[in-house]
Amino acid sequence: MEDQNKPRVVTSFEKISTNLQEQIKLEYPYGFSQNLISFNDKEGNRISALRFETDEKIYLIKMTPSIAEQLIDDDDDYGDDGNLTDDAREEYEEKYDSDDEDGDMDDIEDL
Repeated sequence: MEDQNKPRVVTSFEKISTNLQEQIKLEYPYGFSQNLISFNDKEGNRISALRFETDEKIYLIKMTPSIAEQLIDDDDDYGDDGNLTDDAREEYEEKYDSDDEDGDMDDIEDL
């Protein structure tokens, strides 16, 4: 994939579709905080975000390490160990393992 030509969408976890959230959980079954990247926004502020790439776009989901950990703690799809539960993993793998690789990836509100 040539990510240089892909549009980048900067948003928050709460503003993306449930389908996209579930696909992100499959990509990051062991939590988000250890996978955060940092970049400077157009005002020069340092932002941390979770990077998630599709065939069409690169999503930068804004979150701090503490918010990333809180999201996992509050999510019933993740167990007490901070890992995606087997039930959730199986459900999402079955749901998103289809010929339509895009799914509902474009169902997102841009900031």
